[in-house]
Amino acid sequence: MTIKVGDKIPSVSLQHKTADGVQSVSTDDFFKGKKVVLFAVPGAFTPTCSAKHLPGFVKNADAIKSKGVDEIACVAVNDAFVMDAWGQGQSAGGKVTMLADGSAKFAKALGLDLDLIERGLGTRSQRYAMVVDDGKVTLLNVEEAGAFEKSSAETVLAAL
Repeated sequence: MTIKVGDKIPSVSLQHKTADGVQSVSTDDFFKGKKVVLFAVPGAFTPTCSAKHLPGFVKNADAIKSKGVDEIACVAVNDAFVMDAWGQGQSAGGKVTMLADGSAKFAKALGLDLDLIERGLGTRSQRYAMVVDDGKVTLLNVEEAGAFEKSSAETVLAAL
């Protein structure tokens, strides 16, 4: 079943790279008491994700946060080292938190996993953006396969 507006974010662990190494963070802790814009990409370093999706949130981070958003986070089915390197290459530091869902547990728990096995990419996440307020989904924009419209930073900013 796919998550929908009004649902609570499922409780799983994600990872992110810090100066101390790879740290796990529970979604319960990450979203608790905060308004978070979370967007997901099928994969770090992929064309649309690198040319449009992540750069849009980096560019619009201040405007998004001025609307009462405490944190902006990007999640992908990659490991924490890949997400960290991608974030560094995209100047995301201090603007977008890079989260790793290495085993696709989060994507599957949301019902937003994507089977790209035949294309050699394994199980990935669908492209989406959501607003999560204290653990509850208040906006959810899931893209159709191959599209990039509903989950852009500009669309999310306009909805805030």
